[in-house]
Amino acid sequence: MFGKFQKERVQIFIDGGNFYHLVLKKLNIRELDFSFEEFVNFLVNNRDISLQGKRYYVGTVREIVGDERTKKAMSNQTKLFTILRFYDWEIKTSKLRTRIEKIIIDDRIVDYKKILKKGIKFIEFKRSREKGIDVKLATDMIVAAVDDKYDTAIVVSSDADIVPAIDWIRKRTKKKVEYIGFSILDETKKYENTKPLQTMITYSDVQRILTNSDLKPFIKPFIKKTK
Repeated sequence: MFGKFQKERVQIFIDGGNFYHLVLKKLNIRELDFSFEEFVNFLVNNRDISLQGKRYYVGTVREIVGDERTKKAMSNQTKLFTILRFYDWEIKTSKLRTRIEKIIIDDRIVDYKKILKKGIKFIEFKRSREKGIDVKLATDMIVAAVDDKYDTAIVVSSDADIVPAIDWIRKRTKKKVEYIGFSILDETKKYENTKPLQTMITYSDVQRILTNSDLKPFIKPFIKKTK
């Protein structure tokens, strides 16, 4: 319980990659077009953010020589980091690992017979994955709880891998965990709508599910969107 004049202390943990794919990509906006600072003020809602309490976790983009797409992505990420650091965010990164994945054309693929007739037996593509971001986020949550840095951890992530850490924090330190989930309609691919993770709902103390309209106030109107 909090004293008469004592505010609840919070720390915010945002999984940047998870947030991008589940929310920003569905809304067709870049990280630079989203005000993380205003978003956090909304989540905090008149509570106190503890020292070093705004935390952003993401895989770092690497420029590939001759690839303009990766060059632009790296430039945008550097700009985002500059903005976040200006507002005293703690940024935790890991390297993005790229690997070649193969899809075999068989009866699991729609119209696979037509594809096979064209002589295509498999498709190879590059996929980049973050390594260790969930571990860093979970570790920081645990350490901050043990060191009594917050009363409530606000978690902006729908990664089930951090659930064991959340369960430990609640049972062993008696700290609260507030889950920020999303229900986002994807206008282009309706079967890929974002839905809140039931496991996170089950293992958190407080649940807040945000929709498209809830997030519109944090989209910077003065930045022209790019295709």
